[in-house]
Amino acid sequence: MEAFAAESGGMPQLNPEFWISQIFWLTITFGILYVVLSKLILPKISANLEIRKSQILENIEAAEKQREESEVKIAEFEKAVQNSKDEAKNYFKQAREKLLKDINVKKDALEKELNEEIQKAETEIQELRDRAPEKINKIAVETSADLLQQLIGAEVNNSSISAIVDDLSKKKMGKYYGN
Repeated sequence: MEAFAAESGGMPQLNPEFWISQIFWLTITFGILYVVLSKLILPKISANLEIRKSQILENIEAAEKQREESEVKIAEFEKAVQNSKDEAKNYFKQAREKLLKDINVKKDALEKELNEEIQKAETEIQELRDRAPEKINKIAVETSADLLQQLIGAEVNNSSISAIVDDLSKKKMGKYYGN
């Protein structure tokens, strides 16, 4: 027997007389392993996977909602900026128009005032020009009379001196005025 055991020794798993007991214990072991995995371990793993999946979906939804909100806020901000730019342009345009209007009013008033001053000056010049020959003649007559009185020592008739001065001044004035 010892020889038989040594001869048949080797691996008992390969001996056909032990196969039925091996299949039995294999079935029981894998059955228990299956029940433990399917009833205890896999439900916990499955629950964890479902929780993760729902959290991921919630995070994706929250991120999408925040993205939409930020896009709306960006659009509102851009609209507010554009409205501010338009309002600033309008204020600038109104201020410019008012300034130009004020400048034109002041310019017109200044031009009117300058024209009045020029007209007054021209009128005064014309009056002086019109009165100048009379004054010059009067001064010339008085000066000539005084000179003649000092030279000759006798008084000369003012009417004859006045006639001479008038005649000379008409000749000279014609030369200046182009007559």
